[in-house]
Amino acid sequence: MISNRRHWLASVCAGTAFLVLTVAVALPALADFPDRAIRIVVPYPPGGTTDLLARAIAPRLAERLHQTVVIDNRAGAGGVIGAKLVAKSTPDGYTLLFGTIATHGILPVLLKPAPYDALKDFAPITLVASTPNVLVASPAAPFRNVGEFLALARANPGTINFGSTSLGGSPHMSGELLKTMAKVDLVHVPYKGGGPMLIDLIGGQIQTGFDNLPSSINHIRAGKIRALAVTTAKRWPGAPEIPTLAEAGVPGYEASAWFGLLAPAGTPQPVIDQLQHHVAAILALPEVEKLFFEQGAEPSGNTPGEFRSLIATELQKWTKVVAATGVKLE
Repeated sequence: MISNRRHWLASVCAGTAFLVLTVAVALPALADFPDRAIRIVVPYPPGGTTDLLARAIAPRLAERLHQTVVIDNRAGAGGVIGAKLVAKSTPDGYTLLFGTIATHGILPVLLKPAPYDALKDFAPITLVASTPNVLVASPAAPFRNVGEFLALARANPGTINFGSTSLGGSPHMSGELLKTMAKVDLVHVPYKGGGPMLIDLIGGQIQTGFDNLPSSINHIRAGKIRALAVTTAKRWPGAPEIPTLAEAGVPGYEASAWFGLLAPAGTPQPVIDQLQHHVAAILALPEVEKLFFEQGAEPSGNTPGEFRSLIATELQKWTKVVAATGVKLE
């Protein structure tokens, strides 16, 4: 009996020593995070809202972490290429995704088969910001408001087009929702990001477009493009002169966009918590709040759990919208 007890105690001590050694080895690795540059993958080209918001966060995050933070634009397939790259990256906190409602709310339910699992393949860090989308028109377009736009579209089905920032993005789906709710036949012209779309809109190559408000607002203020309506249920306080689509003739219409930071699934929770803490602190800075507000975005900084819940809710919502609109990616 005494021999068995000694054997048991020796086993426990050995196991405890191994556990202590393992923790001792693991803790410095987490305590030293980050010890090299961090890459934030933006799955769209430079110039769009996702890129603008990421570049507003990156230098401030670098300052807080005392490490370089690099923006890596990996555009393509509506955001899928960049998202898949991050999903397959080493889960150590050094490769992050600046994801969107498209990459984590729409494309996973719109594409068959799904390119990745928006929840299982990622570790949400925090929601960075939410923003209205805006229906904008070329200065050369022969309409000045939503009523004139819809009247012309109904009188000339299939001849009026709308550009969007990508296939399956929230601007694209905002247009598809308008087609369904207003019963108009519009031709969708997808682009690889908000920047390229705005160039063609300003130049008159397309007649209208749906965009995230932050990447369009300065062009609107400069008179380079005309804002017809925002897609949210309420007017944006920073641009109260722009009506909502619901006010302008499409009752019940509502859509919006959001942007957040995510890591590959399996990233250690202390790393996730550290990143969330720093980004939330950045978003609470008065100059950042002012910058985002002026650009048409509302900063967040919520917890990883709250961000995960939002993604789950959006997946359910857009599953229903895709079914109702019948939209398919060709």
